[in-house]
Amino acid sequence: MTVELLHPDGLLRQTDYSPVAVATGSRLILLAGQAGVTPDFTPAAPDLTGQVHAALRNIIIGVRGAGADIADLARLTFYIVDWVPEKWDEVLAGIARAQNEGLRVPAPPITIIGVQALFTPDFLVEIEATAVLD
Repeated sequence: MTVELLHPDGLLRQTDYSPVAVATGSRLILLAGQAGVTPDFTPAAPDLTGQVHAALRNIIIGVRGAGADIADLARLTFYIVDWVPEKWDEVLAGIARAQNEGLRVPAPPITIIGVQALFTPDFLVEIEATAVLD
């Protein structure tokens, strides 16, 4: 495995995602921000949970398309419109749906960045991903 997820002593002991990923390999896969859309650019859902799930599904497709596997994901960066901590449960619900489709449990390290807007007003979240291959 090219990505090992760790919970070093002294860091927050969350269970939803790992705070540290150690990646070894010779190929780096950088996915552009993936929105929760269908291939025809239509939002896959009207709510944050559904869009998080769809965006992660698009990341899974992109990673596999690059010859990697879901376990090779080393980092996820979420850009969420009008972020407030009260939206965390919706994000977790979307992640849980993706974990039912194979996303690692716990998820790789996650960073959430609140933004004013994304490409269109219908987009609530965009997720960038980094994966590492041997």
